[in-house]
Order: sequence, then C-alpha cells, then structure tokens
Amino acid sequence: MDAKQVDIQLKALQKAVAEKQPTANVVAILETLKKDVVPTEELLRTTKAGIVVSKQKANPNKDISRLAAEIVSKWKQVVQGSQKKAALAKSSAGSPMKTASSPAPSNEPKTFKGDKSKRKWENEGVDTKRTGIPTRDACIGLLYNGLAYMSDETPTRLILRAVEIEQAAFDNFKGDTPDYRAKLRSLFQNLKNASNKELGPRVMSGDIKPARFVTMTHEELKSAERREEDEKLMKENLKMAQVPMAEKSISDALKCGKCGQKKVSYSQAQTRSADEPMTTFCECTVCGNRWKFS
Repeated sequence: MDAKQVDIQLKALQKAVAEKQPTANVVAILETLKKDVVPTEELLRTTKAGIVVSKQKANPNKDISRLAAEIVSKWKQVVQGSQKKAALAKSSAGSPMKTASSPAPSNEPKTFKGDKSKRKWENEGVDTKRTGIPTRDACIGLLYNGLAYMSDETPTRLILRAVEIEQAAFDNFKGDTPDYRAKLRSLFQNLKNASNKELGPRVMSGDIKPARFVTMTHEELKSAERREEDEKLMKENLKMAQVPMAEKSISDALKCGKCGQKKVSYSQAQTRSADEPMTTFCECTVCGNRWKFS
C-alpha cells in the first residue's frame, strides 16, 4: 500500500469515527491498515499514519482501542528494526582504508552551533505540527523550546523527544485537559530553569523516560543541589521552631479543636523549602492542646 492509498484509508477512518459509524466499519479499516501497510519511517512521517491511528487508542470502544494499540506497536517495532538494520549495514559497509579526511556525508550537524540560550523552534524552522490539533502542536513547540535551552542537541532529536513527551502527557492526563496543559507549562518552566541544568540532558539521554517525566512531582523535578539546599533550610528552621519563644501572638480567630475556645497562641516558622507556605504552630491557652498547619 503506497502513501496515497494509506492516506485514503486514514481519511476513511477519521470519517467513520467522526460520524459514529458502526464499530465493524472502523475495525475493518484498522484491519486493512494492519494487514496491508508496510511501515517505513518515510511513509509514517509523510502520512502521519501513526498519529491518526494512535488517537484511537483512547477510543471508548475496547475493540477499536485494542486494535489501534496493536497497529501502533507493530509499526513501531518494524520501523525500529529497519533502523537498526540500516545502521548495522552502514557500519559494516565502511572500508578499512577509509580515513578521517573522508567523513560520511550528513545533512545535519551532529551538534548545534550558535547561541544556545536563544534556541527556539521558531528560529530553527522546525515543524511542530505533528498532531493536527493546534493546542497539542503548541505544547510540542513549548517542550521543544524548553529542551533546546542551553542544549547542543540537533533539532531532529529535540523535536522527536518533544513529540514523545507530549504524547505521554496526553495519554496520562486522558486528553487535552487543564491538568495536561498545566503540567506541560510546569515542565517547560523547569527545563528553562538555569539552576536545574541537568534536567534537560537527563531527559534527552533517556535517563528520564517521557512517561516518567510527565508524572514527576515538583519536588522530584528539582535539581540535586536545590533539594540539598531545601533540606538544609528545613533542618535549620525545624531547630528554630523548637526553640521556646518568650512571647507568642494571641489570636481569637483560631479555634481549638479540642475544647472549642478561641484563646489560641501561635507562632510561625519556615519549615519547608523557601517557595512553600510557612508552618503555623498553635497552642490553646485554655486546655493546652497543640497543633500545626501550613
């Protein structure tokens, strides 16, 4: 099946889903794609077949979602297998007489040359329209800019990783939801954080997988240096919080949960990281009940 025929089948699939045609119609199209398509990296890139079929993994119909997942997995395995074979063939084809004066041709430099602090997909002419959905494509561009900041990775590697991360977030948050968008904005901000220089390289190297990256907490995203500083600050503040105070503030706005009186003394201390709220330590002057909140 050539690219034109694949494109026809993909449009038929999208139409069948949009018009809510019988499940049998959608399954028949997917079976045809599974059976007749011989996937190559060029074919999938040209037709965006992987993206179109991958969307059906979230289809509420289990037969459709299962079949879509099987197709995407099969295509991925075939393409990766072809890439490995090509790489092996290329390495084995090298002549023993080859010298450093005749390097293998390459269309793209191995590393980026330029101002790494100003890297953006807009400046590098990268195509971020990978899903056909403007909001998702915008998120891919945002991730690219975050990954590219102070990086010497090539545009090709950056956009591929950005697409993988966006897809992982889309799957994890069950679509283009407010949580999905908030998470990707948070990841972008962490990637652009100058004090967290190792985060981007760890994501690009595969040390942090896309599926793991999109579920990391604020604390987990911090650099090792920042976590160490916060831990030190917390220990210092805990010590300060444990020192008896000669005088505490009295509030009638706080109510004791034990005796119900509103005669409560309180003090505050920064027991967590600097960007977290302060902890309030309370003591009822009537019954002596103690508690804290932040």
